[in-house]
Amino acid sequence: MQADINYIDNPEIFRVNQLPAHSDHAFYGSMEEMREGKNSLLQSLNGTWSFHYSANAKERPADFYKADHYTSDFEEMQVPCHIEMAGYDKIHYINTMYPWEGHLFRRPAYSLNDSGKMEGSFSQADYNPVGSYLKKFDLEDGLIGKRICICFEGAEQAMYVWLNGEFVGYAEDSFTPSEFDLTPYIKEKGNVLAVEVHKRSTAAFLEDQDFFRFFGIFRNVTLYAKPDIHVEDMWARPELKDDYRTGCLSLDIRFSSLVKPGDVVITLKDDKGSICLEKRLPITEEIHFRSKNLDNIILWEHQKPYLYLLTIEVFDEHGRLIEVVPYKTGFRKIEIKDKVILLNGKRLILNGVNRHEWSAERGRCITLKEMNEDMKIFRKNHINAVRTCHYPDQIPWYSLCDENGIYMMAETNLESHGSWQKMGAVEPSWNIPGSIKEWKAAVIDRARTNFETFKNHVSILFWSLGNESYAGDNIEAMNRFFKAADESRLVHYEGVYHNRAYEAVISDVESRMYATPGEIIEYFENQPLKPFLLCEYMHDMGNSLGGMKSYARLLDKYEGYHGGFIWDYIDQAIYVTDEVTGEKVLRYGGDFDDKPSDYEFSGNGIVFADRTEKPAMQEVKYYYGLYQ
Repeated sequence: MQADINYIDNPEIFRVNQLPAHSDHAFYGSMEEMREGKNSLLQSLNGTWSFHYSANAKERPADFYKADHYTSDFEEMQVPCHIEMAGYDKIHYINTMYPWEGHLFRRPAYSLNDSGKMEGSFSQADYNPVGSYLKKFDLEDGLIGKRICICFEGAEQAMYVWLNGEFVGYAEDSFTPSEFDLTPYIKEKGNVLAVEVHKRSTAAFLEDQDFFRFFGIFRNVTLYAKPDIHVEDMWARPELKDDYRTGCLSLDIRFSSLVKPGDVVITLKDDKGSICLEKRLPITEEIHFRSKNLDNIILWEHQKPYLYLLTIEVFDEHGRLIEVVPYKTGFRKIEIKDKVILLNGKRLILNGVNRHEWSAERGRCITLKEMNEDMKIFRKNHINAVRTCHYPDQIPWYSLCDENGIYMMAETNLESHGSWQKMGAVEPSWNIPGSIKEWKAAVIDRARTNFETFKNHVSILFWSLGNESYAGDNIEAMNRFFKAADESRLVHYEGVYHNRAYEAVISDVESRMYATPGEIIEYFENQPLKPFLLCEYMHDMGNSLGGMKSYARLLDKYEGYHGGFIWDYIDQAIYVTDEVTGEKVLRYGGDFDDKPSDYEFSGNGIVFADRTEKPAMQEVKYYYGLYQ
């Protein structure tokens, strides 16, 4: 199979040879490695790669993946890293508009009566930068002789992959893992991995988030080896009974096997190591297990995020341990009764923030250090909820939310703001995904990947269909997917506020952005249909965030009002060296000669880009502290 540059023009092609999305579980080859936190089945490819920058696809070194290609003009690039932050291309911040508006006319394929396929929109564009990456590597000892896959945790925006001259696959969806099977092409030594990343593709119409428009491989790249018997996917569902004290564990496991399998041992332990459940079952391709009732369950919630340790031990027919999968999980129940959202039988109050992943030094290439700093700030200031605006975050963040009792609204990677809101007016004449059949599969796939990757995390209370993409048949189909896949969580989407025709079939909650206290009162005084939350409010830009009291007092007045998520947590600003003073300073949108731009709108945080708390945090801490 050969790669086709026209993939980037076609909304119906968004994954080629990509492995199906699966749970984010860790796995080890032995109990000893699990206990020590070492893993000989993983090999990081982070670090220095060879790199070539091109202004567009026509100028790229199209044959760079071939073994005999001359690469003397390649430079060095660190992975992960945004290409712009390495000094290539240009830094550009924009909020609602698409970044090319005002420079050229471009509309989504099939969105207008005469638009058709829009062939060549990106593949033939004069400006659509391409990053060509090369990485040479030998397999480490623990991976030799095994099935080898590669995981790209994040690459913006469209990516082609080759290994040793053979086309491996293609992927879009910048913020969820893209995985490929390398087994047919891998060698023990002298492997050459080639990755071609295009800044824009049809995915650009679905990724119009309010942020700096970067591209490149910006999250970890990891090889992993599958043991002879491997847990391909798992879904652990701790379920609570109506007494909130009794529960059971449902567990679905899907295996792949190269040898004759034996048994699997499933163990659930409390936080002191005492066994609550232990079960041995013969391995089949799929196992669907449901335990007997478990008594005296300790609940997971913000104030006491109690986690149990689930362990899956995989044995071959000779009783040899092949693989160990550990996963921390918790018991909690989210439901709606009488138009009130309840968590473990109590009314849920969201003292939340919207959080972009951000580092003033590295953009969205954040590390565990920044995640831990954010978690400390959350706990210190009574923040109990986070909306992953407006894309899935790095995998460790979800586990940190589990461990710290942070309620999550897990958003799908979707925002098409510029396709329906023009100059502030609602004008959806070429909105996508809308009800256009050619865009349906792409957005369903984004929903599925979000769900499959993160479905085991107890902290996720809401699946969000995305952000500011209006409403149509395709988003309704995303809602149906989540409701069919997962009955244990609620589904959120705000866009029906702008298209009430879908009010009954999209979103379990009434969600608004920046509704005034008076509008909230009006909603509850006029036969409300759903619980109400503010997915964005306060808009902390400049010297704002005053008036939280007017929202907080409504929590005492209306049971169906559940608070919301401040926009937003952290300024998006970048450290540069000032040309005049030579000092290190923070620069915001518009400071990079970037046009069109929404300028200081990149700075809406309750913390500065260096994570220094702003004065506004005092008000957040006070009012959020009243409703813990």
